Amino acid sequence: MSRTCKLTGKRRLAGFTISHAHNKTRKFQQPNLQWKRVYIPEESRFVRIRVSTRALRTITRKGLLKYLQDENLTLRDLT
Repeated sequence: MSRTCKLTGKRRLAGFTISHAHNKTRKFQQPNLQWKRVYIPEESRFVRIRVSTRALRTITRKGLLKYLQDENLTLRDLT
């Protein structure tokens, strides 16, 4: 399973840790993904999705269906 946000498409960032002697070792920064059970009042049901915490804040403000509409996504795209 890839560590990708279903709504924003956030993925890991790659870079290097550089020592004082300028040795480079690969480093990855993972997005803060959470499994969340979101209630959709328009359909009276829950949906379980893996989202970043940034997307979760936006869902809290707008609502899931409004967020999907703004991003041109559907509920089927989340699965």
